[in-house]
Amino acid sequence: MSYRIIGDSCTDLPKALKGDPHIVLVPLTLIVGDVSIVDDETFNQQEFINRVKQSPQGPKSACPSPQDYMKHFDFDGHIYVVTLSSPLSGSYNSAELAKKLYLEENPNKKIEIIDSRSASAGQTLISMKIMELEATGQPYDAIVKLINAFRDMMKTKFVLESLDTLRKNGRLSGLQAFIASALNIKPVMGANSEGSICKVDQARGIVKALLQMIKAIELDVIKPQEKIVGIAHCNNHERAEFVKQEILKRIPFKDCFIVDTAGVSTMYANEGGVIVAY
Repeated sequence: MSYRIIGDSCTDLPKALKGDPHIVLVPLTLIVGDVSIVDDETFNQQEFINRVKQSPQGPKSACPSPQDYMKHFDFDGHIYVVTLSSPLSGSYNSAELAKKLYLEENPNKKIEIIDSRSASAGQTLISMKIMELEATGQPYDAIVKLINAFRDMMKTKFVLESLDTLRKNGRLSGLQAFIASALNIKPVMGANSEGSICKVDQARGIVKALLQMIKAIELDVIKPQEKIVGIAHCNNHERAEFVKQEILKRIPFKDCFIVDTAGVSTMYANEGGVIVAY
């Protein structure tokens, strides 16, 4: 049976999967001041980063409409939709509404909406797992069960170079951001089981923070020899390579990929941010 994976544009794909006929990305819209930017193949990362730095207001995002999802449901095969964590975006709820509306007229269509409870490379890992399971020829219902179990076991951690976007968005007080900046404190963040952001640790300096993140991964990873680790970076490939080498020195993951962040992930990670999913 044929299938289609529909991801929102927070799904950061490696080059090998860009243009894959099984994958369609639905763009969110990024808003900086009075400027709206569609997060598609026209997205210019450096231009966006510069615009965010110059804006006194924090960047925001607008999720795809149900119609944006529904137009990709007219497909002769199974549909899987993989969205950004629902506590971070309305993308999941929009996809669920699209499914409900579509099934009213197409009640036999197989559509599964998967809240990644992650972002970026985490969404990519789920998409890759769907492709792996579909290649085995298993029934749709079995794949749905396995992919949700995979999502439940997946973990995400990240380190931010700058707290400026969190400060501008009101998620961190100006005083906290100032103290962290003055002391060069870098938070190690993660996603909890519901997909909300939580603090894991902190360290002074970016290198120490990255190593603290890797230590946290080493402590909580289960059966790494069966897992792929995905690393996404915002405009700092050298840093991502450092994280890759340090992870693989300590943890025997079966494979690893590195991707640069597209628009939504760039907005959250800010320049220099690194996201790890496994």
